[in-house]
Amino acid sequence: MAPFPARKDTHVLFAHVAYEFTEPFTARQTGMTFEIARNYDELVAKLPNADVLSVSMMWKNELAAKNPRLKLIQSISAGTDQYDREILKQHGIRLASGHGVNANAVAEHAISLMLSLSRQLHFLRDAQAAKSWRGMQGDRSIREDEVEGKTVLIVGAGRIGQRLAALCKAFGMKVIATRRNTAAGAGAADEVVADSALMSKLPEADFVVLTCPLTPETTNLISGPQIAAMKPTAYLVNVARGKVVDEPAITTALKEKRIRGAALDVTVEEPLPASSPLWSMPHVIITPHSAGETVRYEDRVIDLLIENADRLARGETKLVNEIV
Repeated sequence: MAPFPARKDTHVLFAHVAYEFTEPFTARQTGMTFEIARNYDELVAKLPNADVLSVSMMWKNELAAKNPRLKLIQSISAGTDQYDREILKQHGIRLASGHGVNANAVAEHAISLMLSLSRQLHFLRDAQAAKSWRGMQGDRSIREDEVEGKTVLIVGAGRIGQRLAALCKAFGMKVIATRRNTAAGAGAADEVVADSALMSKLPEADFVVLTCPLTPETTNLISGPQIAAMKPTAYLVNVARGKVVDEPAITTALKEKRIRGAALDVTVEEPLPASSPLWSMPHVIITPHSAGETVRYEDRVIDLLIENADRLARGETKLVNEIV
């Protein structure tokens, strides 16, 4: 296998439908050349020139055999389900994820959704759209609330979950977090428990926030039994992946008001079909898988790409966020 080229001989292809890599990558003055692909046809046409590909959902595993020059894929996203590890190994292509690049952004989005649910900003926005000035609420059961003193159960205490725990503590909340390896530490959480303890902790939570990766173990992690274990006054917030939640089960529970509400940044099918009843439920907030998107996103992906390309050029084998 040919060695990884020096910077001046390295050609990078950024493939994404929306993200803008031209300005931040040019500003780095890396010496590398680069191109942009905005759709799959452009990706196929430009890929034969690329030593490094930065891509996310546009990737198809059949592309691995079409470019013997490709040596590194720097995934734009933290999720890497779309990449076949064995196929990449067969073609000598290294893969690194974008894990951590959006940790702060997703955590801030999650706390924003929690505050919005508690302060009922979704109801008030609807009232604004209707030009309706809502009077003071005499019924305490439907009045706005405060998050201080509430308990949040963070399902998945990775980088996003740990950052969210710190934000929740700043608001005076009690934080319980689940983690596959509890020995890795609790971080800002008051209590960290094994994944297997999820059911026992659900009845304690005022907010259940999903920040875990999608794996065979987490698929439909929140289904009928877990929803039944939640408080009827609890909220579900999902900033993980849509398939972590049994969508028909949560839809039914929300219809029947067996939990107080939900905020969903991700759904099983994206975009969420117009026929989904989730759209019209007043106690549900839908955001379009936008939790990780901020103006800083491209810069963080580029930093990872440059570091990993430089490591390979130096003959090192260990990558940041290495997958293959």
